[in-house]
Amino acid sequence: MLLNLTLVLLLLLLWVLLSVSTSSFLTTTNMENLARQASLWAIIAIGQTFVIITTGIDLSVGAVVGFSGVVVALLLKADVPIWLSVVITLLVGFCIGSFHGFGVMKLGLPAFIMTLATMTALRGIGLLMTNGSTISGLPDAFTDFSRASFLGIPSLFWMVILVAVPAYIYLHLSRWGRYLFAVGSNAEAARLSGVNVAATTYTAYILSSVLAALAGILTASRLSGGLVTNGTGWELQSIASSVIGGTSLFGAIGSVQGPLLGAILLQTINNGANLLNVNSFWQLIITGALIIIIVYFDQLRRRR
Repeated sequence: MLLNLTLVLLLLLLWVLLSVSTSSFLTTTNMENLARQASLWAIIAIGQTFVIITTGIDLSVGAVVGFSGVVVALLLKADVPIWLSVVITLLVGFCIGSFHGFGVMKLGLPAFIMTLATMTALRGIGLLMTNGSTISGLPDAFTDFSRASFLGIPSLFWMVILVAVPAYIYLHLSRWGRYLFAVGSNAEAARLSGVNVAATTYTAYILSSVLAALAGILTASRLSGGLVTNGTGWELQSIASSVIGGTSLFGAIGSVQGPLLGAILLQTINNGANLLNVNSFWQLIITGALIIIIVYFDQLRRRR
């Protein structure tokens, strides 16, 4: 809670500084753009958090975003109804997450290697499916959703709320959420206590991939097309958002609100840097520095 409060105060400080430094930061157009981009990062960061809590890692979420965008775009171009295209794409995410769980639990592969291999393979499969081109000409009903607002809040941010509320209930108020923390703390002790470690691990990876697939669908809607390279580097942004939000890379510590705040903070930094014409390389340096600081303090906390 103290870390979340610190992030909120830091975020407010950044907003005050940027509103003073540039007149375009607090404009309606810029804030809506900030909310939309942060929403996509927040969705995949929440899924990444489930995996990290179990001491795993999912390097494939960025590739799943691009691949899912291609899948839903191809389905829509084939005149498949929007709702069915979305359901099929989410099922693809479910299968990818199940494959990760199988590799980690049944084949005994390190999560880093398993998801890295999937990341590479999905990029290649997506390029073969599209010949490296963008799948455009999507229905207006699909693309208009990402540009719409309700009660003055962008529809993409409403999707974050739709994801975050059940995710919070699952992680913090259900026994299955407690199983995730138990597995991340000590998998063998959790198994001896009656926790189904395999099912819990499968669930974490499935949730991560399904939420990445959802982000891919929303990205395709926002960009009016499917391109396999969409989401490149987002796996690092999801890890950074989760870690900055207080999730421990050593497992057993994490929340839903933390990654949400972390994603908004990182996107605020990127947005402010663009408005101030700061070299984009500095954005990467700032993000890296934040990760080092947060992980260092996490280690101090664990030692105590």
